[in-house]
Amino acid sequence: MKLLNGKTAIVTGAARGIGEGIAIKFAEHGCNVAFTYVSDSSAGKAKALEEKLTGMGVKAKAYQSNAGDFAACEAFVNDVIKEFGAIDICVNNAGISKDNLLLRMTPEQWDDVMQINLKSVFNMTRQVIRPMMKARSGSIINMSSVIGEMGNAGQSSYAASKAGIIGFTKSVAKELGSRNIRCNAIAPGFVETDMTSYLKEGEGAEKYKADIPLGRFASTEDIANVCLFLACDMGSYVTGQVISACGGLNI
Repeated sequence: MKLLNGKTAIVTGAARGIGEGIAIKFAEHGCNVAFTYVSDSSAGKAKALEEKLTGMGVKAKAYQSNAGDFAACEAFVNDVIKEFGAIDICVNNAGISKDNLLLRMTPEQWDDVMQINLKSVFNMTRQVIRPMMKARSGSIINMSSVIGEMGNAGQSSYAASKAGIIGFTKSVAKELGSRNIRCNAIAPGFVETDMTSYLKEGEGAEKYKADIPLGRFASTEDIANVCLFLACDMGSYVTGQVISACGGLNI
């Protein structure tokens, strides 16, 4: 059973990791996918993903676009509407981390994380709500983090940006609920991606896993499955919520 048959989704930052997993999961369920990547170095991966999704029988297109830039988001969303005709789902997944102790953190490091992690969510949501309001339907899914709920030493900028996403999500859900537009957040814990590859080796990985009741890191599919629920009609009465997909780390 294809849960998103005929729908169109935007996924930011989908050339790899969680975003890639979400794009593939959506395509498996019949969803057309427009996704973004930023750097020239990711162009090859983005093209490969585009071809993979197209081979799954859906329409897919990769766009080089910076979610942290408001004008770029406006142009991207306009292009998607012209190409796909509608936007039913928006997954704000683009994100970075520049971890450092607060005493050593530079204003530039702080600003970069806020620009990509938090401002990007405003940029994209601000653009997609117009077509969604016109259609009186839509699902916006924002990628927060368990660190935004718990905090973590050396990650004050990352934690603040992800906590900001939670407040933004709840506010948008209240604003747009009357238009049948839902807005939710997912707060992953440790996920097996390039960003956490350094944790897989040595005693460090076992230390982190020892704090997770389920005893393992999440796969990208684990997070994509939660995203699918929020995107499809099974989640039609869920809005303004934060689903912590962290294996129980925040208990």
